[in-house]
Amino acid sequence: MNPTAQIIVLDAGGQYCHLIARKVRDLGVYAEVRASEAPAADLAGARGIIISGGPSSVYDEGSPTVDPRIFELGLPVLGICYGQQLMAHLLGGQVCKGAKGEYGLATLQLDERSDPLFAGLAGIQQIWMSHRDVVGEVPAGFAVAGRTNTCAVAAIAAPARKLYGLQFHPEVVHTTRGRDYLSNFLFRVCECERDWDPRRRLPAIEQEIRDCARDRNVFFFVSGGVDSSVAFALCTRALGAERVRGVYVDTGLMRAGETDFVRKLPGVAVEHAAEQFLTALAGVTDPEQKRHIIGEEFVRVQERIVESRHLLDEHWILGQGTIYPDTIESGGTAKASLIKTHHNRVAGIQRLIECGRIVEPLKSLYKDEVREAGRALGLPAELLERHPFPGPGLAIRCLCSEFDAPARRVPEGFVVPVNSVGVQGDARSYAPVLAIETLDHARATELVNAIAGVNRVIAVVETCEPMEHLQVRACSLTAERLERLRHADAIVRRLSHAANYDSEVWQFPIILIPLGTAAAPDSVVLRPVDSVDGMTAQSVTMPESLLAAIRRELLQVEGIAGVFYDLTHKPPGTIEWE
Repeated sequence: MNPTAQIIVLDAGGQYCHLIARKVRDLGVYAEVRASEAPAADLAGARGIIISGGPSSVYDEGSPTVDPRIFELGLPVLGICYGQQLMAHLLGGQVCKGAKGEYGLATLQLDERSDPLFAGLAGIQQIWMSHRDVVGEVPAGFAVAGRTNTCAVAAIAAPARKLYGLQFHPEVVHTTRGRDYLSNFLFRVCECERDWDPRRRLPAIEQEIRDCARDRNVFFFVSGGVDSSVAFALCTRALGAERVRGVYVDTGLMRAGETDFVRKLPGVAVEHAAEQFLTALAGVTDPEQKRHIIGEEFVRVQERIVESRHLLDEHWILGQGTIYPDTIESGGTAKASLIKTHHNRVAGIQRLIECGRIVEPLKSLYKDEVREAGRALGLPAELLERHPFPGPGLAIRCLCSEFDAPARRVPEGFVVPVNSVGVQGDARSYAPVLAIETLDHARATELVNAIAGVNRVIAVVETCEPMEHLQVRACSLTAERLERLRHADAIVRRLSHAANYDSEVWQFPIILIPLGTAAAPDSVVLRPVDSVDGMTAQSVTMPESLLAAIRRELLQVEGIAGVFYDLTHKPPGTIEWE
């Protein structure tokens, strides 16, 4: 049984809403997420309230709001991003559109103040922004406590009323002092007591599995990745090996050697279904449609396997390794904007959830927590330290296009008409990328915030022809393009592993984009990132010697015209491109 929530996080639709609650729990304080409009009377038993960020403007019709009476309860309230704007708006301040958006790293100047929220934090520090609206005028009784070069009101305080606002996101790892802000709020402002240890979740999760399964067995699709493997192991421990079965589906969308790796896992059989998936994806270019098709094909494979193995009766349910980001980025919280639909959140899966035929042991955990659970279960490091790999596989790393179009020169570089998915101001964006000539992360961050209509910046490492001669061509997923990507991915993984670089980064996707020449129609984008939980990420550099070796080998692969380097943080660009 969970303790009574000391902190209530009001969900205003932000992609990081549950990350706030998780960070609070990491500090030893139990927190729960509630709908933003929860009545003030229902919150009176808490010690503090946090209003999350969100994709809306406070002036939008139907935008999330909170019960204004929460500010009269005498409880401390912290507004984050949209939460700060909403607090200012409801208490008589003004919110307006900023001169330009701020997405990613920024530098905060925090004033020296005696307020408990800011204790020990004054000075210049790195923060993480994701907004376009700003507070233009603070409410009566509030003071401005911090600012950035493009945001004059980055922190506000009314300490007598225990009301505070931060335009930036203290919950993300790239706000360097973020943990200190949250700790100050919990223990100095709210006077919380430590009552939560995340390691206690495993017995509770096992009981949840037993409660969900009842007398039924569990059938699992195991990808070989961390999430599905840990979920499979948890179900096995909770129910016993005789009640849990695993199947790995070879979709034809996997990396080189993946099927052989999974074949070695105990208790997992292999189902070959490459022709089924590639046939269903033929001619498809839209990334959301790709994800939907892959998810629905998984359901069809599941139905076929269940029928062929006589598992059609009510004694079987489906197990999945779904984690929090899958649900959040698929718009699974009350007001969250859809960033991308995860294959385990498509219509067929939703129907099974509604019928009570799904068990998802990890649905409340983030990637780093899943790895901790795996260590507690005794799973090998070789498995737990694998880089995350998306369920849809190479299908969402092999970009397609509906039309032919050249790369277009602009003063800052070249706009490449290949759309990728991004997240700007907590909302989905789908826009072309900007290619620049230097591997300069600071310049990339500046440009992606300043130029409307792009959500990602890449650097030109080397191309076989000048950028003016390269063209995007109409294409879809084909076995030839997938094999080209598989070959490129294998080269990068081999060289990265040999240089021990793969242990220094959280994930290293390799993306194939249809930019090239008639003889070499595709290019490769390198995407090494640093992250903790995948909710935010920072693009990172690599040693010049490694980059030179990768570039040299990739340009020898038949059909590859160029090598690029993704310089975009998350936000505004998602880790994967689709």
